[in-house]
Amino acid sequence: MLHTTRRPLAGPLLVAAIAGGLVATPAAANAAGVSATVSVGSTLLVRSAPSLAAKAVGALHGRQQVTVVCTVTGTKVRGSVRTTNLWDRLGTGRYISHAYVSSSRAIPSCAVASPEAETVKAKPGKVAKPAYIVGTVQSTDGRVNIRAGASTTAKRIGSVGNGEKVNLVCGVVGDLVEGTVRATTQWNRLASGNYISHAYVSTPTLHLCPGASLTKPSSSVALTPEQFIKAAVPGAQRGWREFGVPASVTIAQAILESGWGRSGLASVDKNYFGIKCFNGKYGTIANGCHVYNTSECTKAGNCFRTTASFRTYASQTNSFRDHGNFLRVNSRYQPAFAYTKDANKFIWKVWKAGYATDPNYYTKITGIMAANGLYKYDVWK
Repeated sequence: MLHTTRRPLAGPLLVAAIAGGLVATPAAANAAGVSATVSVGSTLLVRSAPSLAAKAVGALHGRQQVTVVCTVTGTKVRGSVRTTNLWDRLGTGRYISHAYVSSSRAIPSCAVASPEAETVKAKPGKVAKPAYIVGTVQSTDGRVNIRAGASTTAKRIGSVGNGEKVNLVCGVVGDLVEGTVRATTQWNRLASGNYISHAYVSTPTLHLCPGASLTKPSSSVALTPEQFIKAAVPGAQRGWREFGVPASVTIAQAILESGWGRSGLASVDKNYFGIKCFNGKYGTIANGCHVYNTSECTKAGNCFRTTASFRTYASQTNSFRDHGNFLRVNSRYQPAFAYTKDANKFIWKVWKAGYATDPNYYTKITGIMAANGLYKYDVWK
């Protein structure tokens, strides 16, 4: 889960795994550790996994000495020492971003086992043939879903956790997913006939499944405006009942900010408003965080690559409810809640409080509300 460089499938073979390219270091080198110093203005959070979305399990202060065992690849961080996607594994098995660490010498890479193809036992006189390829799940975003099809909207069959092995047969093209390992449209067909996104799997090269196309099937048709609005109404009205944001405002903002639900955040993570996670926290309505590579620009017009962590939701309704909660709990938007039964005045106050820098934001939202007849969904009428 705004988005970054996309790496679609290309050629007759699918993307090769990155795990095979990692260099395993001797256990003795890992055990010795490297002395390092934390360089941070206040405190640096220690996390359970190499990701900004992982649980914070402690904190270190500036100039504190630590012993680093090895480094792994994780979320890219722009820190006081460097910008890097390397994370340092401490002796406790916890992680800190290498972006804030100065070490006395080079830190070795953590040992990573390269998965190998398994074979079936052959009968005497016959040559054994591979039954499947064994891949390794790599996820700092929690458990990875297994689905009935190569789509984030396909039926969820189950899930697998970080480090678990999966038996893979071949690959197909499906929905774009930006995961821990890579951003890709490749989905891997399991030996069970179900699918897992290649964005979270390290594996030797997989062949294209027989009869599969290198282009995404057109079965995932975007909703028409009428269909989108119909689907949005229940969640928007619930948001008004719980938090006081007019339903017409919520629907119009979702239309503008998600492009009628076609944005990557909306289609992958059901996040229709771009609400972010802060320090790995996602509140009581979202169900997690998804770190995306993105770009930001200074007021002087200088742009740079960085990462951002966005909330993920189990449903569109929860995204709409969290939008209402976000506005309600932020004191800057409190003046708007004097107009919970006046949609135009409500969004005017929200915009004036700094919700969006677009000088035409208010006009765009009210225009969408009028053009699509959204005022009729305001439940107090």
